[in-house]
Amino acid sequence: MSRADVLFARLVRTPGGRDTTGTLRPEVREHVGSNGLRQVAADALQNVGDQVVNAKTVLPWLLSAVGAPGVLLGLLVPIRESGSMLPQAALAPRVASRPVRRWIWVTGALGQAASVAAMALVALLTEGWVAGVGVLLALAVFSTSRALNSLAGKDVLGRTVPKGQRGQINGLVTVAAGLVAVTLGLALRVFGGDDVGLGVLVGLLAGAAVAWALAAVVFAGVVEPVEEPVDDAEDQGWFRSAVASLREDAGLRRFVLVRGLLLVSALSPPFVVALAVTEGGAGLAGLGPFVIAQGVAGLVGGRLFGRQADRSSRRLMVLGAALSSAVVLGFLALLLVDPMREWAYLYPVTYLLLAFVHTGVRVARKTYVVDMAGDDRRTEYVAVSNTAIGVLLLVAGALSGALATFGNEVALLFLAALGLLGVLVARTLPEVGIAADEPASPAARS
Repeated sequence: MSRADVLFARLVRTPGGRDTTGTLRPEVREHVGSNGLRQVAADALQNVGDQVVNAKTVLPWLLSAVGAPGVLLGLLVPIRESGSMLPQAALAPRVASRPVRRWIWVTGALGQAASVAAMALVALLTEGWVAGVGVLLALAVFSTSRALNSLAGKDVLGRTVPKGQRGQINGLVTVAAGLVAVTLGLALRVFGGDDVGLGVLVGLLAGAAVAWALAAVVFAGVVEPVEEPVDDAEDQGWFRSAVASLREDAGLRRFVLVRGLLLVSALSPPFVVALAVTEGGAGLAGLGPFVIAQGVAGLVGGRLFGRQADRSSRRLMVLGAALSSAVVLGFLALLLVDPMREWAYLYPVTYLLLAFVHTGVRVARKTYVVDMAGDDRRTEYVAVSNTAIGVLLLVAGALSGALATFGNEVALLFLAALGLLGVLVARTLPEVGIAADEPASPAARS
């Protein structure tokens, strides 16, 4: 065994100790260890940049530092999140037509590096409206480039790492992202205080650009099988193909529905932060505790949820939906007690719990879609589900935002209800992980 194989075997173990490499093409079986480590390293470097280009923390500070008008702040999250999802169905035919997919990931990483470098230049050279619009335009290019990574990354993972190990790959990347977030949050508190200067932010953006460039170099070394290109979707038209996939594939349609209902863990945290500001809880240490909480959730949950996702990503999604709703409802119940509303730690602790659960949800859904789709449909499944979720994200965000005009508590109650519905629907999904191959227990057979 090579050093890469030894290290990979220590980090990633198939549940039950079974050898599942036989499901891979022969030419990549001996490269599982090195391929897995390269994908962990590349995704970890990408996550270093993600913690900087964060539409909920760092980028709002950047726009404030350059004197951009406040109206532009509301566009950050939609451009960052939906911008990377909506184009995927249109891009999928181009990805599917390529016999080798890693170069698409490399292209996406370099596009993100260039976009972040452009943000740094805009912040240095301009201010006000010009700076704000420039940052948003760069963010739009960034999001489109990220769509390429999302499409190609899951496809390459499915081609080069066997079932039973993919969830742990996602978990290791989440741990690395958590470590970066904790380090960044502490550094901002120690060296920047509550007033982070423009120079610090520009330096962070430059470092993020370098991280993405390094990620591209690392990922380029992945050994990937050459597959026959799939071009029928391109002949049919991407929109018709996406609609047809959702109409004809009940499994994919149900998975998309579950993902939409699981948005409770993604959309609830901003309302918790808003309540913290309203009630004075954010005065504890500004945004620092929330950035650190995000990192702690990744550090603690990454490995744990990775192993659980490999065994049964379906059960993990059910658990994530239930826990997300429980946390939100518990938080709302505590807000009914006047002394608790003024307890500053209530808000970061709630944010930490939601971030922890969301870590499990993200690892579960990423693993599920890779495991459920065969090699010939993986790109299609990822693209169609992400584009559909991009639309649902805008709809759910608009609905929760509209409900927030009646109070942030009303929006949180709506999201908790979605999560409870998600529990019921997720239970109807078929098993696709290692648990699907395990013999039923005597009790289950009876």
